[in-house]
Amino acid sequence: MFPSLAHRPWHAFCRVSMQHRTPLSQRSPRLPQLCHGWQSAGIHSMWFSLPDCRVASLGLGKVQYYSTSGSSKDDPPKPASGDAPSAEQVLSAASIPSLTAPTPQGLTKTETIQVKVRAVLKKREYGAKYTINNFITAVRAMNEFCLKPSDLEQLRKIRRRSPHDDTEAFTVFLRSDVEAKALEVWGSHEALAREKNVRKEVEKEYQETDIFRNQQLLKEYKDFWGNTKPRSGPRATFLEGPGKVVMVAICINGLNFIFKLLAWVYTGSASMFSEAIHSLADTCNQALLALGISQSARNPDAGHPYGFTNMRYIASLISGVGIFMMGAGLSWYHGIMGLLHPQPMESLLWAYCILAGSLVSEGATLLVAINEIKRSARIHGVSFHEYVMQSRDPSTNVVLLEDAAAVLGVIMAASCMGLTSLTGNPYYDSLGSLGVGTLLGGVSAFLIYTNTEALLGRSIQPDRVQKLTEFLENDPAVRAIHDVKATDLGLSKVRFKAEVDFDGRVVTRSYLEKQDIDLMLNEIQLVKTPEELESFMLKHGENIIDTLGVEVDRLEKELKQRNPEVRHVDLEIL
Repeated sequence: MFPSLAHRPWHAFCRVSMQHRTPLSQRSPRLPQLCHGWQSAGIHSMWFSLPDCRVASLGLGKVQYYSTSGSSKDDPPKPASGDAPSAEQVLSAASIPSLTAPTPQGLTKTETIQVKVRAVLKKREYGAKYTINNFITAVRAMNEFCLKPSDLEQLRKIRRRSPHDDTEAFTVFLRSDVEAKALEVWGSHEALAREKNVRKEVEKEYQETDIFRNQQLLKEYKDFWGNTKPRSGPRATFLEGPGKVVMVAICINGLNFIFKLLAWVYTGSASMFSEAIHSLADTCNQALLALGISQSARNPDAGHPYGFTNMRYIASLISGVGIFMMGAGLSWYHGIMGLLHPQPMESLLWAYCILAGSLVSEGATLLVAINEIKRSARIHGVSFHEYVMQSRDPSTNVVLLEDAAAVLGVIMAASCMGLTSLTGNPYYDSLGSLGVGTLLGGVSAFLIYTNTEALLGRSIQPDRVQKLTEFLENDPAVRAIHDVKATDLGLSKVRFKAEVDFDGRVVTRSYLEKQDIDLMLNEIQLVKTPEELESFMLKHGENIIDTLGVEVDRLEKELKQRNPEVRHVDLEIL
């Protein structure tokens, strides 16, 4: 009936209600109700004419336009705005000349009907898997599709923003181009799958034949691809800072163990035995700390993207367990056995001399640890007590507490041995052994607790979180910050995560400031059809999304520069 509607790209529906022709003065103002289930809407106008055969028997009554995009189901449709137009209004509008085609000859002006429909862009279904527009790096293209660098040279190259801090941009390829090239090289998906299986088998066999050499090569490969920052030079791990403190403690405690052991063999004192075990436990634990410091200095790799800083906490935790089992346990055992089976002791002169030397050496190590913690606490702007309680540097904390316990243990052992010498009662010496064991148990419990808290991923101090949040909220591109998580990774390294509500107007204005406005206005004036509008919006919409990514990178970079302890920033767009 209306051939002009068949050529419109818009998905809309119209319905026309007619009555027999009667004079307008005799026509009832009430018009028949249309069927339910359609929602009124309208933007665009379209003109068409009725054939002569229908003009003779039909008259114009009422015109309404409807769209299936509404939410009403069984209720009568409601007009978009105001009441439905009357027949007189429609006839007066019909007197306007046709816009799309001339009125055929033989028709009067009252026979031209105006029908309004709304343009709706058809929704595109992408399906569960859509990878046509995905980008892929050269390394993935060669690994996943078994291609060579020469194969990639012929493909389209696209420069994108780099996710790494040390590079501004890098080259990627369209995944569809890579897949097409792989099919061209291998012939079919089955052939490509067979080649992948063959390469996996060869790689597995190669690893099994020379496992030690390949593990080293694999480690170097992971170090190279997993590091997101420029490689640092050789580290003087044990020549400064906590490493230096640990090495000094290892040397002194090792010598103390040897001398105390000789004194115990000579005197048979239970307190001296406890001190010898104490020095041995300290030496072993500090050797474990040295291993943890060495491992924590490794570069991040693909398997450990956030690095190995927690190795210090792991080593300190194991050290605390070792002190409890080896130091406290043996001291308690030897003290209890001394109480149950007391034995006379030989001259304690040599024991006093060795304890005096241990007091001096342990005191020197304790001073080194105290000075290091004071220096670090001053750098981080916290007090000595807060630095120790927060376990910011677990290795130095262990040395501090072990040496403090060693000094107190020496004083306790010397006092109990002195009471035994004065009274001749060996029970005092056994009580000294139990006292040293209890002291070591308290130190081990503190180390286990603080290092466990650090390994669980504790949050940083609330004032520091507030400082980071205020910096982001003061940026004009940010409206609000939600769900803030600032986790202490250890060694004063922080991972910051937050949901950011960006101001789209500021981001869009930032994009427009870099564009040629006159050229953009000309592009807008050329937009006449929905297809042209879609093309225009897709082009600038993608560029605005890229601008939003640039804003995220800028905020992350500035946050790291203003707060050096923040090493990893994850800003998620809300």
